[in-house]
Amino acid sequence: MLVVTTENVSGYKVRDVKGPAFGVVVRSRGIGGNIVAGLRSIVGGEIHEYTEMLEDARKQAVDRMVLNAQAMGADAVVMMRFDSSEIGQTMSEIVAYGTAVVLEKL
Repeated sequence: MLVVTTENVSGYKVRDVKGPAFGVVVRSRGIGGNIVAGLRSIVGGEIHEYTEMLEDARKQAVDRMVLNAQAMGADAVVMMRFDSSEIGQTMSEIVAYGTAVVLEKL
């Protein structure tokens, strides 16, 4: 499935708009990861444990969004975006969302 952050896709036109598609993931690091990350935050720099967790969560959110769009009969998602928030102090929510569409080649 084609997923783009743009409104239009070169060489195609939107034939049908199916509606909003989204994928949601909520992740939490284990206590060991939180301790290591806490120690790294003292000296500064990138906290690799959280970077990896958020990268994986974004990939999973996109995969879930694609499944949602496919269930609606779409063959593409346009205007894809990410949103994130914290739940409590230990969990992160990642949402991938966009407009599920059917494209037609020009």
